[in-house]
Amino acid sequence: MNIENKEDPLFLDEIQKKLEHYCAYQERCHKEVAQKLREIGVYGIFIDTIIGKLVEANYLNETRFAESFVRGKFRIKKWGKMRLIRELKIRDISDWNIKNALKEISDPEYFDCCKALVEKFWVSNENKSLVVRRKKIWAALQYRGWETELIMENILSLESQKE
Repeated sequence: MNIENKEDPLFLDEIQKKLEHYCAYQERCHKEVAQKLREIGVYGIFIDTIIGKLVEANYLNETRFAESFVRGKFRIKKWGKMRLIRELKIRDISDWNIKNALKEISDPEYFDCCKALVEKFWVSNENKSLVVRRKKIWAALQYRGWETELIMENILSLESQKE
């Protein structure tokens, strides 16, 4: 690739094709694409030009990325909304797209997932004292971005069932 002559239309076309493949393989956000372009050696206005073309050709779509990200991280990694929001903000996703993407998770599905996680950690720490058990569950779910009230509600529910 001829990086010296960045104004060459063939150079931009070559980069464009490379990034189209990069975006077609997996949903990407603008920040990831810009980072990839910098790694290749593209800077300045050329980044904006290529990102603009990718958006125009629908290879890059922040709304679609945010929705896909939320669905995947929630279903596979069992992340809570606080972690999802934090991770999307790190990727410079707009508040509107974040709010919209969180609608991908239904409330019953969200509550059931939290309950299942609390139960899983409850069982895996059954040989520990109640205080240690609570602390371990709390730490595990806080790390995954679950809300304090939801964690406590599920822990207290489990404790009352086990008595």
